[in-house]
Amino acid sequence: MAKEEALIPKHGGFRKLKSFQLARLIFDVTVRFCDRYIDKKSRTHDQMVQAARSGVQNIGEGSQASGTSRKFELKLTNVAPAYPEIVANAALVLLAVVCPLLDRQIAAQADAFEAEGGFTERLYRVRSARRSRRAPDRTGKRR
Repeated sequence: MAKEEALIPKHGGFRKLKSFQLARLIFDVTVRFCDRYIDKKSRTHDQMVQAARSGVQNIGEGSQASGTSRKFELKLTNVAPAYPEIVANAALVLLAVVCPLLDRQIAAQADAFEAEGGFTERLYRVRSARRSRRAPDRTGKRR
């Protein structure tokens, strides 16, 4: 006797899919990057995190939907891809933002170094000031 076909076939298991695992990695990296380098109140931060989250969710939802609708599974999975070109392009855009910020940071650090000196100069000033405050001994030498 043949095994009876289930009304709703087995579905799920998306967490084992490489596409889901990589989408999850992209999401994690995107969130960390955005939290560190993009103002959390900005629309850019929100859009980037939502886009990364959407890829992960669509793969999971598509897998869950596969039990009742292969068509819906296909639609959701088709929305999820984060093609390498898109990821690389996003990285280039972010680099275009980060590089000028780093240039400004380096210029400010150079100005501060020029105006105030570094640790060695401060060390010399502190030691010199301490030596000049010491009282001279009986021979006229400073202690």
